[in-house]
Amino acid sequence: MSTRRARPRAAGGWLDSGLVAPVLSFAGLVLVASLSLGLLTGNLPILASGPGASGGGGGGGGPNRTPTPSNVVIVDPRADVPGVLVYAKAGNIWLQRGARPSQLTDGGQDSMPAFSPDGAWVYFIRTSVEAGRWPIQGQARRFRLETPTLMRVATTGGEPEALLAGRITSRTYTWSYFIRQPAVSPDGTRVALVTDGPDPTKADVVLQILDLESLALTKVDVPENKPLGHQDPVWSPDGHYLAYVLNARDGSRGAPVIMRYDTTTGKASSLTGPGYSTPMWSHNGKYLAATRTTALGTDVVILDGRGTELLRVTSGGRSFDPVWSPIGDSLAYLEIDRGVTDLWLVPVDISGLPEIDGDRLQLTLAAGLDAASRPGWWVPDELIPTPPPTPTPEPVATPAGPGATGSALP
Repeated sequence: MSTRRARPRAAGGWLDSGLVAPVLSFAGLVLVASLSLGLLTGNLPILASGPGASGGGGGGGGPNRTPTPSNVVIVDPRADVPGVLVYAKAGNIWLQRGARPSQLTDGGQDSMPAFSPDGAWVYFIRTSVEAGRWPIQGQARRFRLETPTLMRVATTGGEPEALLAGRITSRTYTWSYFIRQPAVSPDGTRVALVTDGPDPTKADVVLQILDLESLALTKVDVPENKPLGHQDPVWSPDGHYLAYVLNARDGSRGAPVIMRYDTTTGKASSLTGPGYSTPMWSHNGKYLAATRTTALGTDVVILDGRGTELLRVTSGGRSFDPVWSPIGDSLAYLEIDRGVTDLWLVPVDISGLPEIDGDRLQLTLAAGLDAASRPGWWVPDELIPTPPPTPTPEPVATPAGPGATGSALP
């Protein structure tokens, strides 16, 4: 083995002193860590300096752009959208009310924000650096861990509350596991997320449900392609379904598939073929916005309830992570231009078949948002028209292999 010192990522930690071989044999955690960046599964554009990089290249031709300072977000004055948007920049959570941005958290360790249904809370992941110690092949090793914690903070501000720490302690040992992409259920009682907790030596990063009263994790019995796991969970508006991404590979390329899990029957079915990720239901449950990955990059599309692509919203190969307006009249999404990530909006008419209904608008100007954190959008009930009930169509795809039928959620 080379004498060069290496620092491979392992279950949220960094290991020094040339221990590459032992780590690679340790429950496949190095692979899981690299997958957590979203590059292998194809849900982010290819960047020269890693996902979420601002000013590091990638995402469009020409020289790199310079983002605004980390404590500044400039918003187009025309961006007076109803409700509140949430996004991450420089590891901090920001709210945007109309055309007025404000920083909600500080410390530079926060990501993946999501609103509670009533808009009172923002749930997010806070990562802390701490010392770790864990046995590998019978010998204790020291690690520099990056331990995630599921947090929530009131949208009015204040001290964030810790809900679930991805930390394992056993005798004299300390380790950590992944917690990613929280999505709060419409009734506000549960959080869907992807995690390899509570024991990452025995699990991959897969779909689980956290009960907010007991803080107990329940693994959802759905198919997985070991060790690739799942990502991008999201609830349907009525809470009856969970859409998520089943990660897969086609040679060296990611081949993610959007799945739909029935929380009542415990059955999971595929909605799309390979190449789709980051699903998000429209306010009436009739359509899903998603990211489609092609050889040219990533674009935002709209699917029907059976997973059929109806509309390509963007075509530049640099757009991803769409979120519907709760009113149902527009989509916001992230777009990278020469290494800088901004939030864009496009009006969409879904009264019939979806169609673009006006010019798109750049909401943030050279903001350098964190591309690995999906934005969120909340609107108070009094501003949301009440649509007639529209049942979600049953998918026509067959269950995706053994294990596609599992137990219903409690």
